[in-house]
Amino acid sequence: MRILLLVTAFNGLSQRAWCALREAGHDVSVLFATSEADMISGVQRADPELIICPFLKDRVPAKVWQSRRTVIIHPGPVGDRGPSSLDWAIAEGARSWGVTALQAVEEMDAGPIWATRTFALPAAPPRKSSLYNGPVADAAMECVLEVVTKAHDPAFTPVPAGPGKARPLMRQPDRTFDWSDPTEQIVRKIRAADGAPGVKTEVGGLPVFAYDALPGLGRGGHPGQLLSRRQGAVLVGTGDGSVWLGHLRPADPGHGRAGIKLPATSLLGARLRGVVHSPLPVGSEPEHPGTYRQVRYRRTGAVGWLAFDFYNGAMAPGHCRRLIAALRHAVAQDTEVLVLRGGTDSFSNGIHLNVIEASTDPAGAAWVNIRAINEVCREIITCTRQVVIAGYAGSAGAGGVMLGLGADIVAARDGIVLNPYYDMGLYGSELHTFTLPRRVGAESAQRLIDEKLPVSAARARSIGLVDEVGPRHPDAYADWLAALAERESEVRTARNRRQAKARRLAAERVPIEVYEAQELAEMSRDMYADRSGFAAARLAFVRKVKATETPARLLPPTPAKAAPKSRRTATLRPAVPVSA
Repeated sequence: MRILLLVTAFNGLSQRAWCALREAGHDVSVLFATSEADMISGVQRADPELIICPFLKDRVPAKVWQSRRTVIIHPGPVGDRGPSSLDWAIAEGARSWGVTALQAVEEMDAGPIWATRTFALPAAPPRKSSLYNGPVADAAMECVLEVVTKAHDPAFTPVPAGPGKARPLMRQPDRTFDWSDPTEQIVRKIRAADGAPGVKTEVGGLPVFAYDALPGLGRGGHPGQLLSRRQGAVLVGTGDGSVWLGHLRPADPGHGRAGIKLPATSLLGARLRGVVHSPLPVGSEPEHPGTYRQVRYRRTGAVGWLAFDFYNGAMAPGHCRRLIAALRHAVAQDTEVLVLRGGTDSFSNGIHLNVIEASTDPAGAAWVNIRAINEVCREIITCTRQVVIAGYAGSAGAGGVMLGLGADIVAARDGIVLNPYYDMGLYGSELHTFTLPRRVGAESAQRLIDEKLPVSAARARSIGLVDEVGPRHPDAYADWLAALAERESEVRTARNRRQAKARRLAAERVPIEVYEAQELAEMSRDMYADRSGFAAARLAFVRKVKATETPARLLPPTPAKAAPKSRRTATLRPAVPVSA
């Protein structure tokens, strides 16, 4: 079936739908909703049999939905209507929620129902982005697949929606809180606005939008007082305790960093003078599970577990340094296996573009950042004291995909999406010219880099990008990953893997340092000479500039594009050394 995904942006859910439908044998293309005229003309060119809108903030033109079956995936249960469904659900403490596939009609979210799913919500308030990328996305995918099945049935008729409850756009007055409020209430309101638009408040005397909230263990001081700082976050007093805030965005449009979401300590800067710094050494476990910490190490028998969870998967130099310190601590232990597990929301998305954009010297900041993340990659590649398992519990993009490819085993969670390419005006580094061809072969590596398309966990396994794929549910994946690590920790099995890796590394004709040097030579031209538009692409990403056109690689193929290409011999990208 010819299916068109009409989207505001090609976000994680849209990518997941694109992958699943293509793998099911459908002809799938994407159209960005850049304007009404573009939507109408784009649909005419694509000539789809079915339009699905997995992530659409814009109204579908009547000329489209009146002539083509168009189904909206709405992140709310039957009867829910409005643009802030998840915000209201979290803020009001709903105990169950849902996703509904609705046929587009004149009234928003009021069309006939094609499919629906419901799921329980946890008692503790989830972060909106976590809820969307987890239970909502899973339910949405079930709805998408059901819609496609029903679209094949000429006898199917969608069910009338019936009366609904239209909720307005949640605005800042609906989100406001006072620092004297209870901790749970403050956390709930901030998480209902995370990752956008945040909640307007004041921290350290600076008007900001707050994000990335976690209940603190500290008490004392008065509501609104800065009590402590750690790993980029600040601890703020509340009416009955405290709250960690990991990220802030200036609320004053005239602020020099207006519009840029940053680690809290980076934004507050000198305002933190006198605020206690409370670092946690790498080996300070065990600790209370509520302790604010981005990198944690624990040991279970012969298996060391190094978990890291960076907000939105972005890794600034400070994140990289903390991860390097933890890696070296973990490698020094007498374990057989080291599991390097990223967060459930994101494994990693590479260098921290927001921190780079906010710097007074963006090129220099980018250079420091890529050097720091490369150090993490090199530590993983060269580790021969333990069998290294990279656990991709969340999706990853660009250098974040490449980060763990040097592990002995890459174990992904089902349903995640990998974007193993660079699309920000950067050549890329993270030692990908060493690791990627060794996993998928030179030809496939070249194709992944050039095509710039998302890859599902299932396809990643089929091409060798990952070795194992575990269950979708986070708890089931954790159990599966533990069982995998336990099997690999058998003394003889682990020794054989380590020795085989050591032999492979010793047999490399070209040292790893040469790969890195040549990658960095290319990156220096992108960062300092801006030869490929890194500055403009970075600015558009950080400022969330809406796309003005659909990337050509996502559009339906034109006759010229569809013509068979002459077979060519794939070569590694320029400046990539070839190892014997």
